[in-house]
Formats: sequence, C-alpha cells, structure tokens
Amino acid sequence: MILVDSSVWIDYFRGVDSPQTKQLDNLLMTQPVSIGDLILAEVLQGCASETDFNRVKRVLLNLEIVELGGVDIALQAATNYRVLRKIGITIRKTIDVVIATYCIQNGYFLLHNDRDFLPFTEHLGLATL
Repeated sequence: MILVDSSVWIDYFRGVDSPQTKQLDNLLMTQPVSIGDLILAEVLQGCASETDFNRVKRVLLNLEIVELGGVDIALQAATNYRVLRKIGITIRKTIDVVIATYCIQNGYFLLHNDRDFLPFTEHLGLATL
C-alpha cells in the first residue's frame, strides 16, 4: 500500500508541478492510494476557501483512510524519535514521526516531499517512492 503525505497533497491541489505530484497523479489512475487521518486534517485545514475545502474533501474521502495513531504506534514513534536523536537528528514535527512509524510498522510505502522523512529511510527502514 501507498500512503501519501500532506507535503505532496498540498502541492498537488495547488497545481505544483513536481516529481512527487506527477507520481501521485499517475498513482491515482493505476493503484490504490491511502491517506492518514492526521494527514487528512493537515490538508483540509490549509484550504483557503469553503469551495476548496469541499472539493478537496470530496476527493480525499474517496481514498482509503487509515488511522495513524494508537498506543503501539505512539510508543514506537517515541522510540524512533529517540533513536534518531541519539545519532544527532531531530525531527521537527511529531506528526511526521507518527506517519513514518506507521508506514514502517505496517509495510506502507510513503510518497512525500519533506526532508524530515529522509532519516527514517536512511536509518529506520522507511520505504518511500
């Protein structure tokens, strides 16, 4: 399965032409794509107008929505954060730690455009597209 981060969705809905948005466009036509509940909130809260909010919501609610949290993910996310801190890497946002941990624990590929995920790929086995 593929989980798409808000960094890609936001660019996609803004019409940004990037390798990640092109890949997302292709994936939407060929494969199942998932969005996390917290990612859904991030994307929707950034909509500038009610019209945009309703359009984006309609698109995203047609995807598989996964619940990213829970006790097990929270505990493993804290562990992952601490592992990275011990080697001198500080992740800026807790939500990114949760997203990366969810993907690692559940075998999801992550499509993103956010440098905070790179240490998870390099040191903790996060699979990315």
